[in-house]
Amino acid sequence: MQRTRQDAMDGLLPDERERLILERLRTRGRVLASELAVELNTSEHTVRRHLRDLADAGHCRRVYGGALLTSPADQPAATRMRESVDRKACLAEVAVSIVRPKQVILLDAGTTNVAIAAALPDNADLTVVTNSPEACARMLDRPGFDVILIGGRVGRQVGGSIGATAMLQVQQIKADLCFLGACALDPVEGIAAFDAEDAELKRAMIKASGLVAIAMTSEKLMTSAPFIVAPASAIDYLIVESQLSADSLTELQKVCDTVMVATP
Repeated sequence: MQRTRQDAMDGLLPDERERLILERLRTRGRVLASELAVELNTSEHTVRRHLRDLADAGHCRRVYGGALLTSPADQPAATRMRESVDRKACLAEVAVSIVRPKQVILLDAGTTNVAIAAALPDNADLTVVTNSPEACARMLDRPGFDVILIGGRVGRQVGGSIGATAMLQVQQIKADLCFLGACALDPVEGIAAFDAEDAELKRAMIKASGLVAIAMTSEKLMTSAPFIVAPASAIDYLIVESQLSADSLTELQKVCDTVMVATP
């Protein structure tokens, strides 16, 4: 049986190899050239060439020794607001369980964070500082919130204020807890974003906060984006979906302080 499988791999055409590599990327998020070379019975040089072609097509990003799947979050915020609404609400319900009365909460832009704003409990005597107009709107006219909206240029892709004005305001805050938005997260590569100014603001938010939490849909986990924000070890609470694979969950538990699973 093993010989038959090897024979099949020997006979693969280049396009077939590339499709298999893309399939492995979509299944695992991260692939290593050395492992793929053994699995496909070909050379590492050949695998690296396929990974380069896949990266040029926007499917992945080359990293040392292999490649990471590109995060699907590179879409305008208005588009992402309409996607996976129920899943984000489920994540939000778990995320708000770590909030305590009288805290100062720093709430980053992001569609899952908008769901968190809606799920925050009334009458909790919270000060919520956010760069997201959408999140701000979810808390207006509700009891128990002192809402501070960070100003500056609003990035269409980000859905929140970014740039020098936003940076200056964040640097003047001392928050108990930050709900950080993230475009991509990998245990090795860390937290990443698609916009350089957004990544810079996120780094300032982490520095301004006592604790950092991220609630994330599964398709953004084990993926990459161009601008690194911080290592995965910077996350105190990571809230993930129950359909995440056991292997991925184990990898994340090794680097994040607390991993919480949201069950529908």
